[in-house]
Amino acid sequence: MAGRIKDEDVDAVRAAVRIDAVVGEYVQLTNGGGGQLKGLCPFHDEKSASFYVNPSKGVYSCFGCQESGDTLGFVMKIEHLSFVETVERLASTVGITLRYEGGGYQPGQQKGERTRLLEINKIAAGWFTEQLNTPEAEIGRTFLKERGFEAEAAAHFSLGYAPGGFENLTRFLRGRGFSDRELLLSGICSEGQRGPMDRFRGRLVWPIRDITGEVVGFGARKLREDDNGPKYLNTPETPLYRKSNVLYGIDLAKKDIARTGRAVVVEGYTDVMACHLAGVTTAVATCGTAFAEDHIKILRRLLMDTSAYRGEIVFTFDGDAAGQKAALRAFEDDQKFAARTSIAISPGGMDPCELRLAQGDEAVRSLIEHPVPLFLFAIRAAVASHNLETAEGRSAALEQAAPIVARIKDGSIQHDYAVQLAGMVGILDEQFVVRRVSQLARWQRERDQQAARSGVRRQGHQHGPQAPAAAAPMRPAYRLNPRDPAQFVERELLKLALQHPALVAPTFDFYAQDEFPTPPYGAVRAAVAAAGGVEAGAAAPDAWSGRVRAAAPDDGVRGLVTELTVEPIRTRRAADALYAGEFLVKLRLQAVDRRIADCRAHLQRLGPRATPEQLSAVQGELWALQQYGQSLRERGAAAL
Repeated sequence: MAGRIKDEDVDAVRAAVRIDAVVGEYVQLTNGGGGQLKGLCPFHDEKSASFYVNPSKGVYSCFGCQESGDTLGFVMKIEHLSFVETVERLASTVGITLRYEGGGYQPGQQKGERTRLLEINKIAAGWFTEQLNTPEAEIGRTFLKERGFEAEAAAHFSLGYAPGGFENLTRFLRGRGFSDRELLLSGICSEGQRGPMDRFRGRLVWPIRDITGEVVGFGARKLREDDNGPKYLNTPETPLYRKSNVLYGIDLAKKDIARTGRAVVVEGYTDVMACHLAGVTTAVATCGTAFAEDHIKILRRLLMDTSAYRGEIVFTFDGDAAGQKAALRAFEDDQKFAARTSIAISPGGMDPCELRLAQGDEAVRSLIEHPVPLFLFAIRAAVASHNLETAEGRSAALEQAAPIVARIKDGSIQHDYAVQLAGMVGILDEQFVVRRVSQLARWQRERDQQAARSGVRRQGHQHGPQAPAAAAPMRPAYRLNPRDPAQFVERELLKLALQHPALVAPTFDFYAQDEFPTPPYGAVRAAVAAAGGVEAGAAAPDAWSGRVRAAAPDDGVRGLVTELTVEPIRTRRAADALYAGEFLVKLRLQAVDRRIADCRAHLQRLGPRATPEQLSAVQGELWALQQYGQSLRERGAAAL
């Protein structure tokens, strides 16, 4: 049985790996204020950034879907790994050797399945690269050279060659301690009559990496006429490789995509190479599948593609009929982007690889720098399919193209394209076309709203009475209202207590739990007390939020603690003692005002039959509360 990783080694990994560096492999992070970073949540689709990371505390939280946790939790969720696999993966990135309890360390037996599969792919990639320099691989080197790729380019993209035998790589990997089951599960091998055999044979091989740079699969191109297989053969679906979630070249392109706000989507591996070598270092490609919604999500996170920031996607397709069809398929997904989406089709129908070979690097750069908006491309394609010399043809062109214009969500752009459409079709009455487009846009909005409502009803009907249990929200009983001024004071003071305990110590520790009347905030206040109070936090700030999370009674409260730890303090200046004092006073004033209201209500309930002693006691408390409240308003934190 696999041993347990020692706790001190887990803590060492957690301390050595910065959460912003890990999250930054998947999400473009920008300054969120108050020492926080923010970006688009990788766990749900959103238009505005609600995902926050607190590097100093080592935690993240999304205020949209309530996902939260630390570095290990983030990697476990986004990569679908076990705890052990996550620790092993992160340990390898920082050079920490893990120790296992219960029998010592046994390589190959105590590593998680995903880690083992990654090792197979990594070793196989290196082996393929070595084979590219063998005499048998001359045909592969010639193929590359004919397309303008020298040895340096092959090395940059880690290209390799798969020899023609059936068990070359299989025997090599067996010799490295991998089982037949692991070889088949990785997709490196396929099942033959006598067991596993090499899947890729006599082919040029591209390693396919995920966004973190791990090799998750391979793409292989045939080189010989007697190869009866497909032109390109990819790794099948495996626990590591899901073609709908992978973009070739994303590991090389991600930083420049985030930096420039532009992503270039091409059709093949050689096109990615040609673009990068020509200086278009934001190029990526799908791996044997159409560009789809999951690919969109990957790029949106890198582009920080929100309603506030508009990145750019440039598609390149062959200029032939198939390429135009592909462009129109991409157009179908355009409205899932907030980004500006364009298409670049080179004269003569050459792809970027062919264009670079024929006309050089500058031609490739020029192609990408002068794209056509995808909406305009789709409108022109619709109009071009009709005979505009006849009234019937012009009417048909309008009816096919107008719905495309109506799908443009930006009203000013929609109007401009409607005017352009009138000119393309040859209708002199521009306002007629504008009105027609507006009418279609209104109908489309109504249909979308109706479909959304119907979808909700169908979903509810499908799940029936089981739906609430299946949903399992993080905090089903908590009803927080961010617009409630009183709740805002509670939340802000708790954020100060978690993020800057020294600013509110020791006064905060004298505040009772009932001074936080909102139940979830009261639960967090109790967790702070259980963790030793803010004075303990001020003495050890780096470990403070972790101690409070550990003291929380359930996952709901733990999640809220994480939220409050990463949410920026709501001040334009740096959080300081003056700001903290303001909220200490505000919370106490709220408690005093509630108690004053209680006393007045008590007096009203007592009525005329109250005894003098009863009246005196309540009126005395009311007077004292009023005096204390007046002192707080006049003297501020000095009156606490």
